[in-house]
Amino acid sequence: MITFTSPAFDSRLQLVDFDKTDAGTLSTLIHQDLQMADEFLDALPATDDPQVALDVINQFNRLMLALNRSFGVLSHLNSVVSTADIRTAHHEVLPKLSALHTKTGQSVALYQLYKLVDGDKNLLKDATLARAIVLSLQSFELSGVGLDDDKKAQFANIASKLSTLSAKFSDNALDASQAFALPLTEQQLSGITPTGLALLKSAGDAYKAKHPNTVLATDYVATLDVPMYLAVMQYADDRALRETLYHAYNTKASDQSTFGYTQFDNSQIMSEILSLRQQKARLLGFDDYTQVSLATKMADSKEEIEAFLLDLAHHATAFAKAELAEVSILAKTLGIDNVEPWDVPYLSEKIRSEKYNLNSEELRPYFPLPVVLSGLFGIIDKLFGVQFVERTSEVPRWHTDVQFFELIQDGQVIGGIYLDLFARNGKRGGAWLSTFQDKHKDQHGESLPVGFIVGNFSPAVGDLPSLLSFDEVTTLFHEFGHGLHHLLTTVSLSDVAGINGVEWDAVELPSQFMENFAIDKDGIALISRHVQTGEPLPQDKLDALINAKNFQSGLQTLRQVEFALFDLRIHGADLRSYDDILATQNAVRSDVAVIIPPANNRFANTFSHIFAGGYASGYYSYKWAELLSADAFSKFENNPNLATQGVLDPATGLAFKSEILQKGGSRPAKDSFEAFMGRPKDVNALLKQSGFVH
Repeated sequence: MITFTSPAFDSRLQLVDFDKTDAGTLSTLIHQDLQMADEFLDALPATDDPQVALDVINQFNRLMLALNRSFGVLSHLNSVVSTADIRTAHHEVLPKLSALHTKTGQSVALYQLYKLVDGDKNLLKDATLARAIVLSLQSFELSGVGLDDDKKAQFANIASKLSTLSAKFSDNALDASQAFALPLTEQQLSGITPTGLALLKSAGDAYKAKHPNTVLATDYVATLDVPMYLAVMQYADDRALRETLYHAYNTKASDQSTFGYTQFDNSQIMSEILSLRQQKARLLGFDDYTQVSLATKMADSKEEIEAFLLDLAHHATAFAKAELAEVSILAKTLGIDNVEPWDVPYLSEKIRSEKYNLNSEELRPYFPLPVVLSGLFGIIDKLFGVQFVERTSEVPRWHTDVQFFELIQDGQVIGGIYLDLFARNGKRGGAWLSTFQDKHKDQHGESLPVGFIVGNFSPAVGDLPSLLSFDEVTTLFHEFGHGLHHLLTTVSLSDVAGINGVEWDAVELPSQFMENFAIDKDGIALISRHVQTGEPLPQDKLDALINAKNFQSGLQTLRQVEFALFDLRIHGADLRSYDDILATQNAVRSDVAVIIPPANNRFANTFSHIFAGGYASGYYSYKWAELLSADAFSKFENNPNLATQGVLDPATGLAFKSEILQKGGSRPAKDSFEAFMGRPKDVNALLKQSGFVH
């Protein structure tokens, strides 16, 4: 185990010594951990004693924790510094890891040990253990423990292929993005903001270093990294440039790639993944993969989910059409007769600026990252009574951008979090929390929860710190919601500590819940201060930001519903080919979309959430959990101390902490939610928050 040890740190953090995490060392560690777990599994003792059975289970779990740690470091590095050596080591071990997980899930001997514990009333007096046993037995059943040997072999082969295909999908998405670079002319720079120009210049500097003999018309280069892409799409006056970038971005990893990078085409991989998932479902006795997915979710059926999504679309459609009509009216004044998808971000930014006197770029200086972090930590402290304290040069890290914070409660360290927030070459796009190390305690020792929060925000430029867009601010709050769920758990059994064991459609509850404090006036007052003058966000801009909270919420809701329905339907049917995937995509759009993209649009070819992440037949979880989060936040909006505390009410915050964040997966998410709210969920809070009802 590569652990950084120092008397200055709580040994229970078990921080990683990233100075020693080369691909070869990690590969050796993983293979050692794999072998130890595999050999232990082969030598499981037979027993009729439930306590002995539990002891054996705990020994095996410790071996799996060690494996999860060593592979977790490699998997993380593959996402944030994807060198050829790291990628090779990561991909080489995936089939072996898949084989062990399948072997574990299909081990009748291990299953019988769990059943023995499950039958002992004295052991099950520990409610946390009882919940972990229930979830483990369900996992065995979904892993094919009851299959005959031939079908177990088929299942294992499918699982191995799926792990390899998902990794290749991610590789193609990343490589297709990084293959693109477009040097810009002086004329193409018109309208792009100073911050945007600085980002494009940083891309230009990297391009010139890579192509030293190339003469460029300007110092600026457009890439498909999200901050650079948005710098063009939202502000560039050159419509042809926006169209070029739109097609490049939305045909990535497909045979439609407008710049010829068809070697990264994910089409066949997508078809294979869906086919294998359907085969897996049928081996387990399900009709389709959606039924497999919903076995571990809050939602009861795909019919319930479809009804929920279509009801949201019904409420959002009139608003979306009105928002699009507003875009079309402005377009005509600018000589654009037919609004295309590459016009919408540009025109929308102008409307927001005019309608609310709110220019996204003008807000950036008021949200320097150090101020936002300080304010976010202040909000968390007031609500939940915990403090984030940065530890600097003593902590080994994988990149100079990375920060590390200890989480303190009542003067004691209870966890730690690494932040890696800026876009750079070799880093997977998007933002996420990796729950690298879980809280766990047994007779052999104790570990505290540690995680990685990763983003792709606009980096610092020149002497100024990173200046965040408000969307980036919201994303930061979102990921810290996940982080709090992971770090604040009081459950010491890793199987159900933090996010573990939480139904997937409830996992986004804390993250989307935290977003509310970024757009509340009390929250904004804490996270905004001008980078040069130190002045707070002016009242007119504060009012505009709050008033614009639901700007184009109709269009945004329909976009998320479209993605969720597409995901649900491709996993709930037998699709024979990539053409069937496209046909499903088009059918969903005809049902709910008001903006129809061009025929060459291939957004699904980089839809990593469902083809390479944990959201297969579960993307609806974002809207489902948004319902839960809006409902939960309504309790803060109506707290008895509103007149003096605003929404930052410590009493309500501690109740949310106690009933949801600390409980983790130790009880069903429905029970945790209703314990906090005192009633079942109510969709009206989401409709009100979205601006669809008053």
